[in-house]
Amino acid sequence: TLLQTPPIMKLSLFSAALAVVVPAVSAEVYFKEQFNDDGWTDRWTVSSDWKSKSELGEWEQTAGKWYGIESDKGIQTSEDARFYGLSAPMTKTFNSPDGKDLVIQYSVKHEQKIDCGGAYIKLLPGGDKFESTKFGGDSPYGVMFGPDICGSSNKRTHVILHSDKKDENLLIKKNVSCESDQLSHLYTLVLRPDNTF
Repeated sequence: TLLQTPPIMKLSLFSAALAVVVPAVSAEVYFKEQFNDDGWTDRWTVSSDWKSKSELGEWEQTAGKWYGIESDKGIQTSEDARFYGLSAPMTKTFNSPDGKDLVIQYSVKHEQKIDCGGAYIKLLPGGDKFESTKFGGDSPYGVMFGPDICGSSNKRTHVILHSDKKDENLLIKKNVSCESDQLSHLYTLVLRPDNTF
């Protein structure tokens, strides 16, 4: 999972003359997780009190069945037809009035032939009231983003923004399809300060 503002612009020697005219763009990474080490279990809290134990599956760290580099691991759901959730705090608060874009980017690979499921990222308000072991489908959020597949006809990427002022969820109005094959896919959402994306 990678949350960051726009990438740093890199200039070559040939374009150095343009540096006077083109302002540099700085990026700040607010959250980055690669799941490549065993320490991920210390950084993340599994949602153990969200559903009954019999309904919850367990996460496993793996490179998967098909990989390019065996040490390039991720986390994977271990059982079909189970609920999964986990959360981790951001080290710094992102504040949209600062005039920066927010980039949410992560990869998803469904190794099994998925029939029904989702792989969402939720950005939460956080604070002292957040109970990480109870994080789940009904947890309040500011942004929810990711692929959702249910059957052969519902394959879409959700972008849902929550409006505290209206106390409602604002769903994207266009249909952005998602892939249901067994390959890795990179999902990217760029959210601008004016709430366009």
